[in-house]
Amino acid sequence: TGETLSTTVGRALFNEALPADFRFVDVDVTKKQLGQIVDELAEFYPKVVVAETLDALKSLGFHWASRAGATIGIEDVVTPPRKLEILETYETQADKVQSQYEKGLITDDERRQELIEIWTKATAEVGKEMEENFPRVNPVWMMVTSGARGNMMQIRQIAGMRGLVANPKGEIIPRPIKSNFREGLSVLEYFISTHGARKGLADTALRTADSGYLTRRLCDVAQDVIIREEDCGTDRGLTLPIASRQQSGGLVKHDHVETSVYGRTLADDIEVDGKVIATAGTDLGDRVIAALVEAGVDEVKIRSVLTCDSKVGQCAACYGRSLASGQLVAVGEAVGIIAAQSIGEPGTQLTMRTFHTGGVAGDDITHGLPRIVELFEARTPKGVAPIAETAGVVSFREDAKGKKIIVTPDDGGEEVAYPITRRQKLLVEEGSRVDVGQKMVVGAIDPKQVLRILGPRATQVHLVNEIQSVYRSQGVGIHDKHIEVIVRQMLKRITVLEAGDADLLPGELVERGRFETENRRVVTTGGKAASGRPELMGITKASLATESWLSAASFQETTRVLTDAALSEKSDPLLGLKENVIIGKLIPAGTGLARYRNIRVEPTEEAKAAVYAAYDEYDFTPFESAGSGEAVRLDEVEVPR
Repeated sequence: TGETLSTTVGRALFNEALPADFRFVDVDVTKKQLGQIVDELAEFYPKVVVAETLDALKSLGFHWASRAGATIGIEDVVTPPRKLEILETYETQADKVQSQYEKGLITDDERRQELIEIWTKATAEVGKEMEENFPRVNPVWMMVTSGARGNMMQIRQIAGMRGLVANPKGEIIPRPIKSNFREGLSVLEYFISTHGARKGLADTALRTADSGYLTRRLCDVAQDVIIREEDCGTDRGLTLPIASRQQSGGLVKHDHVETSVYGRTLADDIEVDGKVIATAGTDLGDRVIAALVEAGVDEVKIRSVLTCDSKVGQCAACYGRSLASGQLVAVGEAVGIIAAQSIGEPGTQLTMRTFHTGGVAGDDITHGLPRIVELFEARTPKGVAPIAETAGVVSFREDAKGKKIIVTPDDGGEEVAYPITRRQKLLVEEGSRVDVGQKMVVGAIDPKQVLRILGPRATQVHLVNEIQSVYRSQGVGIHDKHIEVIVRQMLKRITVLEAGDADLLPGELVERGRFETENRRVVTTGGKAASGRPELMGITKASLATESWLSAASFQETTRVLTDAALSEKSDPLLGLKENVIIGKLIPAGTGLARYRNIRVEPTEEAKAAVYAAYDEYDFTPFESAGSGEAVRLDEVEVPR
């Protein structure tokens, strides 16, 4: 633009490695920034340019990292000067709590709880003080802020204070470790630290096995989800936010757009002031999303796996972009297996921790891998929080048996009571209004209750959001569509309540597709349609309930599955991957799909000209007609014998 810019030599060198027409990057380039730059390159530049740029950045990085000689000496670890002063303040508070306990004014549980709160605050304050006082040009600081290695938690332990640790039972010890690693730990501090280290090693070993087993179950439940058609033609979809309004009134892109809306297909046209700015069927890439946010759009309706109408497998339009290639997913892609592996692989990174803060309900929720398993297996969580079945006004009642939340419905119906323990933290107060499905105490909610009260769509969204919150809390980014593929499999079946004139049995578990087809058939002939109740099944149960007995038998409980299959004379339609592998057929994915099998590839005119140039001399042509250069289906073409 011709204006002068004051920047650093490093930034000037860095920008030389980028394409000439790329914007001038004048910020600290951390790991996150670098990721955004690569994203931008991939979206707006041809592959050749991207490859050259990445190579240039790599060489630049190696060149300057070798010459920088960034090392760490003990002096680079700077302890905050106010540490002792901060600790003294909190020490007085802790003494006060201890003396209250000794006088018998508070119980042991209350003492533990208050001490833990005091020392957690102290650790946080020392950490904050440390961050504010750390020199900015310092190898340790640069290493962490650039995102190369380590995080603030680790620096806090080296330079601030270690804080509270847990004992082997998983309870937090109410005396903190006041030293940091630079000062060195006292004998007692060192001893109580060893519990955590030992548990960490044992956990890692157990976690690998647990995570592997989760992956196996996920693969099994989703193995027959393959892209079978281009478009199922549904008009349904999910409405997701892409931006949030700020106080100033402007829109800012939502944090989770990358893992929710990105790479999907638009379900409806988007109009702003009567002008269509994006048509249905548009692939939502970075460019389109940025344009929509700029135009003031804050939510979009997208096609989703959860609303796909394909009878077998899945359609490409509802799945959207393949995250491997960046193009619309191809027919024949085994998206189920891709989803299972994308969810299972980060499983080992999730912690197994179930920290008990001295037995306080509410904080004692399952986290990490056990929580993921709990959600995928659709189990009722421990310390479950009730949700309101009707909209109404809240009141409380206590009797000898315990405490109850009473909801008096607005429509004058019968009041509903929800028993709760005295320890559960309330989210509602006397006289406040609740809506249908609102959570009333702190804790996890039971997906089966969500299904019963709010229906299948809300259950699907609830499961996806809950699973995502666990992964996000550990800093793992997984695209929603992978989780949706699995959740769709969990809600695929319906229990028949009344068969009507349909060819179904009351109490039978049928797949939604078959149920809907059967009902459509009955209604068109003027009969009475069947009624059913959607079922939520955990992934293990869903795998065993599959139509394919070969797949179920090769998963678990082989004898039971085979006995059941033999008793009901089941036949296997061979639609999934496993069944075909077992009997040694080509798998129905990729080029194994029938539509790719009967294709003959014809050479283009140029190819013919090149190969058969020699024939011209003899005035001989091996083909009767000129080739079209198109791929043709074998059953549509006369093959010369």
